[in-house]
Amino acid sequence: MKSIVVYHCVLGCFLHALAQYTVSTSEFWVEGDYLIGGLFNIHQLNDSLLHQRPEAIDCSSAPFILSSYRRFQMMRFSVEEINNSTKLLPNVSLGYEIFDHCTDFVSFPGPLNLISDNGFMRPLEEPHNLSKVIAVVGTYTSPQARAVAPLFMMNLIPMVSYGASSSIFSRKQTFPSFLRTVHPNEEVIKGIVGIVKRFNWKWVAFLYVNNDYGTDGLDLFLKAINETDICLAYSKGLDQDTDYSLMFRQIDAKNINIIIVFAPEWTVEELMESVKRQNVTNKVWIATDTWSLNKKIIDQIQGSKNIGTVLGVAQPKMSIPGFSEFIHSFKAKNHCENAEQQKFCNQVCNCSSLTAEEIIDADPSFSFPVYSAVYSIAHALHNMLQCGADGCKDSITVYPHMVLTELRKTNFTLLNQTIQFDENGDPMFGSHSVVFWGPSGDVQEVGYYTCHPSFHFFINNTKIQWHTSAQVPTSVCSEECKIGYKKTQLGIHKCCFSCTICPRGTYINSTDNPSKCITCKDTEWSEEGSTSCSLRVVEYTPFTDIWAIGIMVGAFILVFISLALSVLFALNYDTPVVKSAGGPMCFLILGCLSLSSLSVFFYFGKPTDAFCILRYLPFFLFFTICLACFVVRAFLIVCIFKTATKFPVLYSWWMKYHGQWMFIAVVFVTQAIFLLINFTYAPPRPNIDMSWNSRKIILYCETDFKAASASLVLPLSLCALCFVFSYMGKDLPKNYNEAKAITFCLLLLMLTWIIFATGRILYHGKHIQPLQSLAVLSSLYCFLLWYFFPKCYIVIFQSHKNTQQYFHGLIQSYTKSINQEMPRVNIR
Repeated sequence: MKSIVVYHCVLGCFLHALAQYTVSTSEFWVEGDYLIGGLFNIHQLNDSLLHQRPEAIDCSSAPFILSSYRRFQMMRFSVEEINNSTKLLPNVSLGYEIFDHCTDFVSFPGPLNLISDNGFMRPLEEPHNLSKVIAVVGTYTSPQARAVAPLFMMNLIPMVSYGASSSIFSRKQTFPSFLRTVHPNEEVIKGIVGIVKRFNWKWVAFLYVNNDYGTDGLDLFLKAINETDICLAYSKGLDQDTDYSLMFRQIDAKNINIIIVFAPEWTVEELMESVKRQNVTNKVWIATDTWSLNKKIIDQIQGSKNIGTVLGVAQPKMSIPGFSEFIHSFKAKNHCENAEQQKFCNQVCNCSSLTAEEIIDADPSFSFPVYSAVYSIAHALHNMLQCGADGCKDSITVYPHMVLTELRKTNFTLLNQTIQFDENGDPMFGSHSVVFWGPSGDVQEVGYYTCHPSFHFFINNTKIQWHTSAQVPTSVCSEECKIGYKKTQLGIHKCCFSCTICPRGTYINSTDNPSKCITCKDTEWSEEGSTSCSLRVVEYTPFTDIWAIGIMVGAFILVFISLALSVLFALNYDTPVVKSAGGPMCFLILGCLSLSSLSVFFYFGKPTDAFCILRYLPFFLFFTICLACFVVRAFLIVCIFKTATKFPVLYSWWMKYHGQWMFIAVVFVTQAIFLLINFTYAPPRPNIDMSWNSRKIILYCETDFKAASASLVLPLSLCALCFVFSYMGKDLPKNYNEAKAITFCLLLLMLTWIIFATGRILYHGKHIQPLQSLAVLSSLYCFLLWYFFPKCYIVIFQSHKNTQQYFHGLIQSYTKSINQEMPRVNIR
């Protein structure tokens, strides 16, 4: 059906145009040496209306667009200004033929007229120029441009648009002769996203006109917010079938406070009428440059109560010198008094009721793009005709594709703007304003942004009077999580989430990934709800620690006492007390106790392989010899008083072959082998404990208890054996009872290590190392104090007890008591 309408319009209007082409008083046509075409939507028909039969297009019956009429007059003014210039195209006049392109899809008479010559349309064949125009200014909307552009592209007729901003026109393989002086949608979207990000709005609606222009804007918006925190909560294409009541109910149901409207002015007018009917209030409206300065829409919403706040991006208001005078002069001539004079292939302006002030004060958007488009064509023609101060060469034949070549190289200054095009035919000049609609209906510039050579955005929010008083409105799906909480997305929108606090040992980096609690490194720690990890404190007991100093001093004192006792015993070597204490074995015991104390010094400082081995080697080796000596001592005491008489042969053999020294040697060699095997295959190694305290790393020496079991079994066995022998001698003479002293020492030894084992189970901090060294030192002092000190006391202070007679008396008394008890046992 639509093709029938197109055909009917083309045929009827085109033939009508040819028949009445001589009208010279029309606003739509001026004769000149070179002709420029113009396509302006002075009226705008609804393309969605269905026809039951072919009908001619009557633009004059469509709604009048005042802002487009202003742009139409801007082209007329630009051509007249160029023709009056003595510097640009001297002695060359420009003419124009302009058509009211009032529909997006079916208004083809104008474009067909522009590309034809005397009613003929054929491919360009030099030297015949079959196109009456050298270039075309237009169209305003992207759908219009997409519909008619192929007609101009096939012969490379330059088409310089002042309003078609869809991204598709940057594709030169599809639109090779298309250029534009309006910024593409991508730059408009950058400004809109800049506003949204500036005020931290994350939950927005995007309303767009349901055509190529609107869907391109939606696609670019989705692409622009892809890597941001902004969520598109709702989107809707607007057309004549839109159910506005349902749409606003859906927006309110989602609690959306920010509404972006990406649509031309006539679509927005219908939208705002619905806003008033539905009583939509307390919203922030973000306008595009197509309607952000439109006074008709501003006046339309002024009567609405608390519609909210209107922000938008707009083309900067530029005062074009001479334009106001041109309009006043034009209106003074009463060109529009007779509508019949304005007919030109259905081109009727219906402008008789307009005053000059109404035209001048209309929405100035896209006026400079029209102005610069005409001047770009004029400069291209100027360069092609090689114009100079003396005029232009009239011998050069001008073809549209030649003008296109010069247009691509455009570089001139116009009203302090350097006019240039990039390789896609998009402008490399100009900027955008950020505007605010004041409560009194005035439009205030509150910021700006540029995209060339790089993106720069500025907005002064102190100039904005929010409908929420001084507080900036909010629009979020979910309130921001507190510091230390991670986001868990709910549904498809990243702006909708729940908040969960990050546990200990993790942290949240809201900048990189707000939805994941990152585990701290092994060497770090964090509290619940942290935003970073802290390094764990590495702990060990240094030599300067008060515990370390005290224990090492204790070790030195032990060595000193051992040395002093050795001297004392050496001076009293032949006395009974020294002999009963072990005689030469005393010196071995005291020496081994001193050597065992060396282990204490290696429990302090930073653990190393050598330190870890030396913590255990001296103690396990030499203390085992001490235990072996006490086993021998306990055994000999029992033998002397109990076993010798019962087993004289065994006692004789033990004494003859020095059984005590053989036993000690065997124990020494056996323990040395066990330790060698242990330290060769599974030596103690430095390790770290990170499980005891989350904030600390405890350095310690790790011991393989399975591998060390052999070297532990022998000392434990000796302790048990020693305890058995010493217990057997519990009833020996009071002043000669070595067994009781040994038993008491063993009990203290066991108590010491029980205390240490309990502490080791309950505590794993750095002080476990001093505690273990203290246990080692206590084990040594047990024998030093409770075995040797009583004997020292007798030697020094009770010398009368340190005689042969005294000891023989004790033995005889013990023997008599045994003999007296023997008959009683027999009687029983």
